[in-house]
Amino acid sequence: VVLVLLCSVSSSFAPPTQHVLEKSEVAPSKLNMKLKDAYESVLSFFRPVTCHHRDEQTLIPCHVGDGLNTTECLENKCCPSKNSHEPKCYMPFKDNLQLTFRVLVLVAGGFLILGCLPFCCCAFLQRSQCFNPLRRANKKIKKIVRKKREHSDDVYDRLLN
Repeated sequence: VVLVLLCSVSSSFAPPTQHVLEKSEVAPSKLNMKLKDAYESVLSFFRPVTCHHRDEQTLIPCHVGDGLNTTECLENKCCPSKNSHEPKCYMPFKDNLQLTFRVLVLVAGGFLILGCLPFCCCAFLQRSQCFNPLRRANKKIKKIVRKKREHSDDVYDRLLN
């Protein structure tokens, strides 16, 4: 459920540019990079931000610099301004509504899985001979059935002869 939500909910920012390695730098391992990417995606899932601000919110200029155009501003995970009296590039705001929605969907999915799990387990285990004693043939019943088959085979053979 978490993976589906992470894949379906995309961030509103442009992906960061890739860092080109210099000759003296050593490339990090792929596993380390995958873990770091997974950690960042989980962190961004639980810390949603938005560029839409209300009138009472104060705009904090982006820490990268002042003379950035819109593309550079988005690459540095900042918000470009539309008005001239605001800073050109400002920090995004926490989106509590989006966070509430994501947590509610995650909790509802968890409860749905936990609610369906007993039914699925019962359906699979009920058909299993290991767990359902009614599916297993009783030794006494096997013996009786074998004797009746032998007896019926004897009777059938006598009728044919």
